[in-house]
Amino acid sequence: MKLLISVVPHDKGERLTKAAMESGCRGGTVLIGRGLSRTNLMAVLGLGESTKDVILMIVEEQVKESVFSTIVRATSKESRNFGELFVTDVDSFFRSGSDGIKQEDETGNSAKGKAMKEMISVIVNKGYADDVMAAARSAGAGGGTVLNARGTARETDEQFFGTHIVPEKEMLIMVVPTEKKEAVMEAIRNLKCLKTPGMGIAYSSAVEDFTMLGRK
Repeated sequence: MKLLISVVPHDKGERLTKAAMESGCRGGTVLIGRGLSRTNLMAVLGLGESTKDVILMIVEEQVKESVFSTIVRATSKESRNFGELFVTDVDSFFRSGSDGIKQEDETGNSAKGKAMKEMISVIVNKGYADDVMAAARSAGAGGGTVLNARGTARETDEQFFGTHIVPEKEMLIMVVPTEKKEAVMEAIRNLKCLKTPGMGIAYSSAVEDFTMLGRK
């Protein structure tokens, strides 16, 4: 199974999902996010931010290329840099009402070749995503998308990787070249606001395919 992630302007997500379903995708989930500026100067000037649709679609590997191509074609007449589309691997998957869980092969490595890009996900307490994005830009990242989130535990409950999960969260996702991943992760780790235990976590995932959507 593969996870296709699209980030496009708000109210365009349903159209992408409809196009994907015509080529083998069974459906998707549309989340509302906040796009962040690609440069610190634009952020300071209050430019470049916009409301985004983040579409998550899990598809069988054999139809991934068809769905990917269909989404690219469906947005080919949109404005340049209309959005982005990328793919990550899904280790295990089950659908409600099914009898079992589908898993990847025994080697634990179903990705083809070396990934050229990485998706970095950072979950922080509400209000800190912009600080994280600024640090990531200083290490070579471009823009990112912020999703509002909610923790699932109280501070008295069990910790997740040593981090207390408190209700109000922001999840920042960004795609960076693989060679810049370590620098970006280190810049985020060194943020003063993240030195306090419980302030957040960050992780990365290999991106198999990546393309900008819209006119080329």
